[in-house]
Amino acid sequence: MKKLKTNQVRVILSAFVWVLSLGLFAQNVTVTGNITDVNNEPLIGVTVLVQGTGNGTVTNIDGVYTLSGVPSNGTLEISYVGMQTQSVPVNGRTIINVTMTDDTELLDEVVVVGYGTMRKSDVTGSISVAKAEDILKNSSFNALDGLKGKASGVNVFSNSGQPGGPSRVIIRGIGTINSSSNPLYVVDGVVMEDFQFLNPNDIESMEVLKDASSAAIYGARGANGVIMVTTKRGSKDGSTNISYNGYVSLSNPASKMEVMNSAEFMEALKIANENHAKYWPDRPQEFFTPEDPRLFKADGTPIYDTDWQDESTRTAISHNHQLSIQSGSQKSSTGAFLNYTDQQGIMLNTYMKRVNAKMTYDAKPLSWLSTGINLLVNHTWQNDTDEGGGGQVPRRTMIEMPPFLPVKLDGKWTNSFTPTDPFRFEAMANPVHILETSQRMRYRTQLFGNVAFTFHLTPHLDLKTQLGVDGHLRKWKEYYPNDLINISSPNGRAYMSDTQVLYWQEETYLTYNNTFGKNRLNVMAGLSWQEREETWSGAQTEGFTNNIFGYHNLGVGTKPGTPWSGHNRWAMNSYFLRGSYSYDNKYMATVTARLDGSSRFGDNNKYAFFPSVGLAWMVSEEDFMKDISSIDALKLHSSYGLTGNTEIGTYASLATISSGTTLLDGVRASTSWPSRLANPNLKWEKTGQFDIGMNLILLQNRLNFDVSFYHKLTTDLLLARPVPHSTGYGSVMDNIGSVSNRGIDFLLNTTNVQTKDFTWNTTLNVNFNKNRIEKLGENDEDIEPGPNWVSGSQTILRVGESLSSFYGYERLGVWTEEEADEAAELGRHVGEAKRSSDKRILGKGIPDWTGSFINTVNYKNFDFTFDLQFTAGVEILQQFFHSTEDRFGYTSGLKTILYEGYNGTNPNTMVQAIRNANLSGQNSELDSHWVADGSYIRGNVIQLGYTFDSELLQSADISNLRAYISVNNAFVVHSKDFKGYDPEGTSQGGHQWGQNMFFFQYPKPRTFTLGLNLTF
Repeated sequence: MKKLKTNQVRVILSAFVWVLSLGLFAQNVTVTGNITDVNNEPLIGVTVLVQGTGNGTVTNIDGVYTLSGVPSNGTLEISYVGMQTQSVPVNGRTIINVTMTDDTELLDEVVVVGYGTMRKSDVTGSISVAKAEDILKNSSFNALDGLKGKASGVNVFSNSGQPGGPSRVIIRGIGTINSSSNPLYVVDGVVMEDFQFLNPNDIESMEVLKDASSAAIYGARGANGVIMVTTKRGSKDGSTNISYNGYVSLSNPASKMEVMNSAEFMEALKIANENHAKYWPDRPQEFFTPEDPRLFKADGTPIYDTDWQDESTRTAISHNHQLSIQSGSQKSSTGAFLNYTDQQGIMLNTYMKRVNAKMTYDAKPLSWLSTGINLLVNHTWQNDTDEGGGGQVPRRTMIEMPPFLPVKLDGKWTNSFTPTDPFRFEAMANPVHILETSQRMRYRTQLFGNVAFTFHLTPHLDLKTQLGVDGHLRKWKEYYPNDLINISSPNGRAYMSDTQVLYWQEETYLTYNNTFGKNRLNVMAGLSWQEREETWSGAQTEGFTNNIFGYHNLGVGTKPGTPWSGHNRWAMNSYFLRGSYSYDNKYMATVTARLDGSSRFGDNNKYAFFPSVGLAWMVSEEDFMKDISSIDALKLHSSYGLTGNTEIGTYASLATISSGTTLLDGVRASTSWPSRLANPNLKWEKTGQFDIGMNLILLQNRLNFDVSFYHKLTTDLLLARPVPHSTGYGSVMDNIGSVSNRGIDFLLNTTNVQTKDFTWNTTLNVNFNKNRIEKLGENDEDIEPGPNWVSGSQTILRVGESLSSFYGYERLGVWTEEEADEAAELGRHVGEAKRSSDKRILGKGIPDWTGSFINTVNYKNFDFTFDLQFTAGVEILQQFFHSTEDRFGYTSGLKTILYEGYNGTNPNTMVQAIRNANLSGQNSELDSHWVADGSYIRGNVIQLGYTFDSELLQSADISNLRAYISVNNAFVVHSKDFKGYDPEGTSQGGHQWGQNMFFFQYPKPRTFTLGLNLTF
């Protein structure tokens, strides 16, 4: 026995020495060869690399390579765009020829569709895909910012620079007037609201379902498109990965509005007084005399020159930290994700913070059962500043506040009433005072998740049942101190509200997926129940003698308001079916049908049917295409179908009773009154969409085209139809209008250069959309829906025109001194604006063209991204011209007042003569001078990254380490006629037609970021 063991040891040692000697004495050789495709055509620029080293080369014009210093026992790694990467053992050879084959993953790639996945090659509809690495390049709090420019046919409007500020997503145009135009967000199979607060670090991919063939599976909720979001889960390869992604950023205002300084303001006041005496001699005068010694020197020049934009903004420091643990085995996988984000706003005391935790667990405990659990808790808290409409808010007062006032005077906050000199400034607190002392806290807690069981009934038939929940608790807490004039002075004001939302859905469906011969069949059928319930309550009080308690003790207020509360609930029941068939990888067809019933609609129209059909032809698989080596794939597809829009008021079809209180004999009593007529025939808005497109891949995937043309017609638009006054009502909600959208989505991906050390890829995304109102009731009469402000309704709905059409007068110039008599006959004065007699359409806030031009360059370990975005065929309604140019004297304003105002020598100017509106009266109407070209080019993201060599990281057990620096919103090129902060925005977010209309803005930041991606 002992002898046997000794012999075994000797054999083992001998084998070990022999293997070691092979490694020690292995010879380096020079290897040459030809690289061709399956048609024996030479491939240029193929990378040939000694595996595990940096030693490599590329093939020449004849497909020939030569590589020296190759270990005789090494392995060559051969790669080329659009081809399968091959690993070829050398085995001492000096001549190695390789034939490369197409990467079939291009055809076998799986995309997420409603209630399942499909092979990309089998999809007959139009779907855009954005991956996590592209979304996260934006380093943004909001995942929608990362989607911007990444998906064709999808417009993401970042309408504010405020943390947590509003974003608006429009997919293939707006097809509604009174309903929501927001897409449906489906996260891991569950519908989610408040998607903008989801942690983007949790996202694996986003698929946008744009046409009816793909979106009709969501029936009554799919008319505005569907964004399918897949979040990260546990690892799939049996490994355990720990990763950290973090960044810190510095943000500053990207631009400033050109307002007058103190000297310019005083000069403008002087000219205004002179013009008043000259052009308005019949009106009494009360000129401002700068004699307050706290503010003016003895000669009347200002002591202070305050830049209120600088005083109200700051350099914001933000940071984000994401920790992920992903593990898995053959039977199960687990993912744990934790995020903390602190995003400061560039306006003082504004911020958004988020703590987000997510866990997933997937297991297959039995051969016939798979399970999945996904749980997300997301908590955000935010101090914001008001962005809607008018009012004396900081985004306005930092432009209008007179510059000769300091932030504080004699230890007290200044306001527009601080000067002792006689002058009727508009009442306003200074913006720093508002930002530093008022509180507008928003607390949001979301509990989101689902549990799913999949029963594998046969090798090809699965039954899946899933319960999903999306719950929200929202608390609004506000306090405005008792010294903010024109806001909360002299009483102070506290406000609190609570809103609770619970949405749940239960869906069960069968999926049959099988391939037999040349046939591939995927059939899915199921049913769904959904319900959303919301309750809310709130209270407000005034009468605070001091500001100690804030909103923490409403009982201190001596003037309590009436508390309020409310409740609503809606439910849906649905049945759906999809069948997808592919023959010989050439011919594909998809049929979808959904029957939806909703409690929101009239008794006679509770249910509606939404069908679609899609066809596709993989032309490149035909025999007559086989000899065309330059075409890798050519696919034609077309579809037609119906989708719906249910996003209206919960009880819009019902006769409702409103209630409140009133004083009767000095005692408060309850009151009730009928407030709305019933309409039992009220139904969904329906969108019929035709889509035809082409996918073309050329030159071994170096050129990739995706082009689609679509025509959407939305009918049964929900509008207020007038009814006889004898009914006691003015209107009833009814289905009486239609809107169309026609457009083209174009996406081009190119590999411009590819060598061993250098690659350059480009993505060009261009979207064109033409929006048109087709019908408005029986007589197609104009509707002026608001917002009603200066000049009445500032928009109009008119058949043949676009939604979001601006409605006002044409400014023809100003009344000159030579036209004084003519002006007087019309009751006008020299220097006032000359306008058309009738209102007309002056522009629109919905762009015709949007797109992006993204270049990515990799050189060795460096990567560089340059992301440009553009918009054309759109206008901006600069509502702030009302107070910053056309009614000077109540406030400060733009430099154009002083340098472009009519002065007798510039008859062609469009800017009115400098006037003191207190003395001369204001002359402010919405006209064409307020409207500017809204086209722009934006440097969206510029990023430089470096990935460290894996050999340097192995000793620390680090598998990947990448550092990067980037700048967001690097520059914006826009029309010189636009005088605001950023050409993309709105302060009319409550209106569908309010895009690119704003009465001042929260400035957008330019952000510099330093980040780190680390994986163990």
